[in-house]
Amino acid sequence: MIFDIKEVDGGMLACINGRLDTPAAVKAQQEIEPLLQNADKAITLDCTDLEYISSSGLRLFLTIRKEAAAKGGKVVIEHINDEIKKVFMMTGFYNLFDIR
Repeated sequence: MIFDIKEVDGGMLACINGRLDTPAAVKAQQEIEPLLQNADKAITLDCTDLEYISSSGLRLFLTIRKEAAAKGGKVVIEHINDEIKKVFMMTGFYNLFDIR
């Protein structure tokens, strides 16, 4: 799993690749620090290449959302595949995020 984070048009873009399972989510907790530090901006999570997400991965998304809400930012999730969309629907996450 790889988080590629960069600043784009005054906001933050994180492209997520691979599997966001428990071991990857633990490692990613440190990698998302730039998103948390810039949570007052628009954050886009591009999931084009995200293959799988576990409950630990969902928790990571929730951490980003909570920090953005606290700082007045916004989180948008783009390009989730059908399997991940099912997980978001079953867990209620689909209603928590702006998903495009």
